[in-house]
Amino acid sequence: MKTLHERPRAIWLMLPAGATTEESIEDLSGVLGPEDIIIDGGNSFYTDDIRRAKKLAEKGIRYVDCGTSGGVWGIDRGYCMMIGGPKAVVDHLDPIFSALAPGPGDIARTPGRDNSFSQAERGYIHAGPSGAGHFVKMVHNGIEYGLMQAYGEGFDILRNKDSSDLPEDQRFTLDLPQIAEVWRRGSVISSWLLDLSAAALLKDPQLKGYSGFVQDSGEGRWTVEAALEEAVPANVITASLYARFRSRRQQTFSEKMLSAMRFGFGGHLEGAEPIDPEPTPQTSPDPPSQQHAAE
Repeated sequence: MKTLHERPRAIWLMLPAGATTEESIEDLSGVLGPEDIIIDGGNSFYTDDIRRAKKLAEKGIRYVDCGTSGGVWGIDRGYCMMIGGPKAVVDHLDPIFSALAPGPGDIARTPGRDNSFSQAERGYIHAGPSGAGHFVKMVHNGIEYGLMQAYGEGFDILRNKDSSDLPEDQRFTLDLPQIAEVWRRGSVISSWLLDLSAAALLKDPQLKGYSGFVQDSGEGRWTVEAALEEAVPANVITASLYARFRSRRQQTFSEKMLSAMRFGFGGHLEGAEPIDPEPTPQTSPDPPSQQHAAE
């Protein structure tokens, strides 16, 4: 701090959300002065930003929240940033955001945009007042949960297509690394997450190096809470969050309750029945292709 002579001073924090960030901002508020700026580039909850901005404003200290995406690759690719705070402060910090952003790169421009490149096209955006940056980043991460879950479930379905529970002529042993690779090229589901998946499957096709214990860092929960507050259905994001909870358990008490009830009403013994029911015979006179076309 003593080496920062030029005013206003801008301090960028990149810390875990919660007590660590809270304490650091409190400490900084004791040594910074009017017009100085604190930037929180972590994943704080957006209502904490609103509260902090109001409290710091009493001392004349300005506060900016910056949702930052890009992960460990950002140092090479640049960071996508979603920024909240007063416009004058965000404009003052524009050279910093511009330097950290990925820039237009080789991504094709969205048809209909004018000739000048907007901040959004360069990889950063002033989303709105205090809290707006982290709110947009929060929903970004909620979407990320859903995308990741969809990829995971899809590859699990592919992997189990050789299951002994299937009729023999319907079993396929599929090459997951090759499928991931072909989907990267011209497919409507290509993405950076798929790029990462393809690299992981090529290195370890059975993913033996992973246990499947999946943490959540908070943003998915907050996104679901926001959906509840706004009465917005968020089926996929909510289900993907619950799937992460489920990944951390073996059999749960809830599942034991199900077994107890099945034994109570039908005498069903755990492990004494087929894992999956017999396939239902095709009764429709129409070929499957015609059925699907009609649907």
